[in-house]
Amino acid sequence: MNFATKKAKIIFGKNRQNGYAMPPNRPAPIVSVDVVLLTLAQGKLQAALHRRGRQPFQGCLALPGGYVHPEEDATAEDTARRVLREKTGVQPRYLEQLGTFAGAARDPRGWSAAISHVALMPHEALRQAGDEVFHFYDVDQLPELAFDHAEQIRAAVERVRNKASYSTLPCWLLPERFTLTQLQRTYEQIFGETVSRGTFRSRLGIKVGDMNPGEAADQADILIATDQFQGGSQRPARLFRVNRLSLFKRASW
Repeated sequence: MNFATKKAKIIFGKNRQNGYAMPPNRPAPIVSVDVVLLTLAQGKLQAALHRRGRQPFQGCLALPGGYVHPEEDATAEDTARRVLREKTGVQPRYLEQLGTFAGAARDPRGWSAAISHVALMPHEALRQAGDEVFHFYDVDQLPELAFDHAEQIRAAVERVRNKASYSTLPCWLLPERFTLTQLQRTYEQIFGETVSRGTFRSRLGIKVGDMNPGEAADQADILIATDQFQGGSQRPARLFRVNRLSLFKRASW
């Protein structure tokens, strides 16, 4: 008796006690979680991939992922965080559920469902996991990937670019303290579009002029000025922080 059949019989027994029945010989679907890790490197939005160490698709590039453990994972997000911790040693600052990718053809082992998540992390944080853990690829020029992982990445990129057009989502790709110039470059790299400083600040409703620590740089009060500066050959640039994931009042990309 294989694992899927044994699991189905256990479930059948429990369901029969609850007043309804599930056919005992029907194999249970494979349920797993995948994580689309997105970052910025070399001026572009990139996906962090790894090479599978086992079949199916052994040696192929893929998203980090793993099976749901019902005995220890209260939610799918718990699974995603556990898988990342165990397989890569990283914990994303931002993680959200993307969607479910399911069907009989996506996994040669049988009918499967993958609960996909998208995570955003600064490139340096991912590099700390080690050069052998991740391989980085431009999201618009992906290599051949295992399963339906290319489809998941495309869906994640569409989600991020859409939400970035009106929210602070790109801030999670930055360090905790950043300059407004760094913020602008982040948005430009996500959309692949260069704009002037005036246009960028107008689109996000960012104020022009000096401000004091604790004051907000934008009309939505979410980009907060700190008392720290980043030095350079010219005038030092003030560092900002984002106080929450939120919507810009005037955002339009």
